Amino acid sequence: MPPGTGRNGPNPAVPAVALRARRLMRACDRAALATAQRPADKDATGKDAADRGAGPDAAGWPYPSLVLVAFDQDGSPLLLLSTLADHTRNLLADGRVGLLFDGTAGLAQPLTGARLSVLGRVARSDDPQHRERYLRRHPDAALYAGFGDFALYRVAVERAHLVAGFGRIHWLSAAELDLPVPAPALAAGEAALLDRLNGEGYGRRLAPATDGGGEDWTLTGIDPEGCDLRRGGYVARVDFEQRIQDPESAKLMLDRLVRPQDGSGEPGGSTSGTEKAGTGTDGGGGA
Repeated sequence: MPPGTGRNGPNPAVPAVALRARRLMRACDRAALATAQRPADKDATGKDAADRGAGPDAAGWPYPSLVLVAFDQDGSPLLLLSTLADHTRNLLADGRVGLLFDGTAGLAQPLTGARLSVLGRVARSDDPQHRERYLRRHPDAALYAGFGDFALYRVAVERAHLVAGFGRIHWLSAAELDLPVPAPALAAGEAALLDRLNGEGYGRRLAPATDGGGEDWTLTGIDPEGCDLRRGGYVARVDFEQRIQDPESAKLMLDRLVRPQDGSGEPGGSTSGTEKAGTGTDGGGGA
């Protein structure tokens, strides 16, 4: 069935649903990771190893854990994981993973809020740009990212399931989710652009008001669909109204957002709600 087509023909709602799904996902700095529990480890004699994890009866069961997440320019989730963690050993045996992105924080009735389940296949990445993007999003991870057991992994998204509230439920194929194509010019110039914008105080001018800490907001990433910000333990997202592909277009877009054409003096654009960021190493490497 072609993308955007339902049982009764084309579904015109798919682009709007996909946009909400992408924005929800990119606004999150953590996710619940589901992997398939691997069979018990064996020692050199073929017997179950002493440290066999959950044991032979757990093989094949879904194993949930918490991870910190960043995103590639094209929206693919990036995970920094330790091979000492059960979830990493599981995904090395079976690369199929699920990620739950929760957009219900702060709601009196969480089940009325949006959440997105992403299914995909994971592979190790040695791309330095992936590492840079992850560490800008999660600067505390630099404390352990260089350890020999840690590596970066990229999730190739195959489908997603958006629950936007009661009765608003949508399955999306990878094509329907419509992740942006790679933007090599933006990726190559991102670090220099962030240094320039942060030096000029763009983070403070773009971010929503919050009662968290006394530090200024800092831009931590720019991609074709928006930019990410951090202030101490809080993160925020500013979504662009149209996709951009290079540093020059990104700068023009951000200038429009901090100096709106209506002369109101208030930043424009769509800003995702602030969220307390995860801390500590358990979110990155697991225990």
